[in-house]
Amino acid sequence: MQRQCKRTVKIGNVTIGGNEPIAVQTMLNVPIQDVAGNVEQARRVAAAGCQIVRVTVPTPADARVVAAIKEAVDIPVVADIHFDYKAALAALDAGADKIRINPGNIGADDRVKAVADACSARGVPIRIGVNGGSLEKHILAKYGAPVPEAMVESALYHVRLLEKHDFDNIVISIKSSNVPRMMAAYRMLSAQTDYPLHVGVTEAGGNRMGLIKSGMGIGGLLLEGIGDTLRVSLTDTPENEVYAGYDILRAVGYAVAGPEIISCPTCGRTQYPMMDIAKQVEDRLRADGFKKPLKIAIMGCIVNGPGEASDADIGIAGGKDEALLFIRGQRVRMLKENIVDQLIEEIYKL
Repeated sequence: MQRQCKRTVKIGNVTIGGNEPIAVQTMLNVPIQDVAGNVEQARRVAAAGCQIVRVTVPTPADARVVAAIKEAVDIPVVADIHFDYKAALAALDAGADKIRINPGNIGADDRVKAVADACSARGVPIRIGVNGGSLEKHILAKYGAPVPEAMVESALYHVRLLEKHDFDNIVISIKSSNVPRMMAAYRMLSAQTDYPLHVGVTEAGGNRMGLIKSGMGIGGLLLEGIGDTLRVSLTDTPENEVYAGYDILRAVGYAVAGPEIISCPTCGRTQYPMMDIAKQVEDRLRADGFKKPLKIAIMGCIVNGPGEASDADIGIAGGKDEALLFIRGQRVRMLKENIVDQLIEEIYKL
């Protein structure tokens, strides 16, 4: 794939755009009044590999959560602002590394200037976040529906509000819950701007439909070279959003730290608890924080397994109450008891 290179933007200790790695984000979902709960969740997503974390800041007083999170984790913190420009200023004072705001939603031009000037003074970027479900009334009236053209016009409208005040440290997202519409909008926007793009499918759903829609939308754009940072939006824990983000990056061919587990769908020949073993191996390596980029195969039968997974670094193929261990295509030995323990031990030897 040919990456569509955009200008670079620095968010705390992470740089996106250009040829920089695509950064995986998530958003905390603990009630904002529970500062300790937000801090603990931030620690969990950081441990899961999250590179940029976002938290809502509805009021200036809520900016305290930004400061608390920054003391707890070493990843950039984005303050999500909707209508109160004073909340944006308070979040900046609390150390926010990026502000997510739509300038047209915070009132008079002097308020937009106040936020733009404060961000400029601190070198903090602003993400403009357009959502197909909440377009400006005048734009929606013009197009009659949240079509891609309307979403792009909305994004560029907000960009101009910032550029008017000589602010161009900008990231743009242009999300929709409709995958074809979202992809068309990003393609159109990418052709018109060199600002880096945050990609995602909004309101994607839970761990079934949400993963399918995100894999199609985000993965499809990445395969076209579009996207500099991403969030998989799931009705689930933020940690699972992070894991899903890395899985999408891996699936489209980007190098990602950590193991890739491949497994067959099983059939009537399967004679050992392959699905349970695959889950145990994945859960244990994740809990251990195992980061070596190995391809690990958990296959259902000795007949086809080793051949189908010949490009794996290590794997097993099941027999009756046993499994054949193979390493880089070579058969090694049979594992007869404590199959998961023995496989994990061999993985750590590589």
